[in-house]
Amino acid sequence: MEPFIKTVGLKKYFKTPSGQLHAVDNVNLEIARGTTLGVVGESGCGKSTLGRTILNLLPATGGQIYFEGEDITKPSKKRLFALRKEMQIIFQDPYASLDPRMSIREIISEPLIVYKEVKGQALYDRVSELMDTVGIARRMENYFPHELDGGRRQRIGVARALALNPKFIVCDEPVSALDVSIQAQILNLLMDLQKERKLTYMFITHDLSVVKHISDEIAVMYLGECVEKAPKEELFKNPKHPYTQALLNAILEADLKTSLAEKSIIEGEVTSPINPKPGCRFASRCKYCMEECLSDNILLEECGKNHFVACIKAQE
Repeated sequence: MEPFIKTVGLKKYFKTPSGQLHAVDNVNLEIARGTTLGVVGESGCGKSTLGRTILNLLPATGGQIYFEGEDITKPSKKRLFALRKEMQIIFQDPYASLDPRMSIREIISEPLIVYKEVKGQALYDRVSELMDTVGIARRMENYFPHELDGGRRQRIGVARALALNPKFIVCDEPVSALDVSIQAQILNLLMDLQKERKLTYMFITHDLSVVKHISDEIAVMYLGECVEKAPKEELFKNPKHPYTQALLNAILEADLKTSLAEKSIIEGEVTSPINPKPGCRFASRCKYCMEECLSDNILLEECGKNHFVACIKAQE
């Protein structure tokens, strides 16, 4: 079957005074319809840039983006306007992503007005329905964002993303700014909505426990590159890339017998993403580094069923 979302050699570079910053570099991903791809990695690895490039919020520097088999890498203005209905985003910060001068009802109704979906009483009813869907009391319709807590603000962001009945949603760390108890509520809401509406998600996060809870497959990014991709059970059970192994080892387990000294700690300097040299970008921090790692660009290759890794040692 044709993947619902597919990227082929996707690149996004930014110009800096020192050269080109490779925020996303040669990323190949596929997302099946109705599933969730979790994208994990440390801050600055290009997760959010990848999501925004797929949505054409940022123009791609190179490569291709496919949506339901259609190349949408460089859509016309008319096509892009139509695509906005089918591809939405939930932003990370519910404090910054909502207009403070608009009421809750105005924020949720804005996309419906822009696309002239409904008007009059039908518009009022549609917004009320969306508020019910995400668990916002209708009595709050005339509240402003500053009058609500973080959890309710993020629910408004979810309602706004759902307003046009999209097929694909990029969730850009939607729970990272929330308390732990509120995080669970938002995650459960997103999972329920996915089942009800058959949504497809790209869920971006740096929290491995969150991505394990919500994802079907997981892609691990490091300095703009996808270094490993696998079904979540396989990734947590059998991580292949040294960076993935270090990430999983960083999770403090409940087993009191496991000491910090026994855990793998990443050492060494982070390679600059500006004009990077050929070779593995994790090489300077990898205890398994070989000469070949420094000279060759290592591609993402299948090392097991639906398990892909960009590492010479793991591919042996």
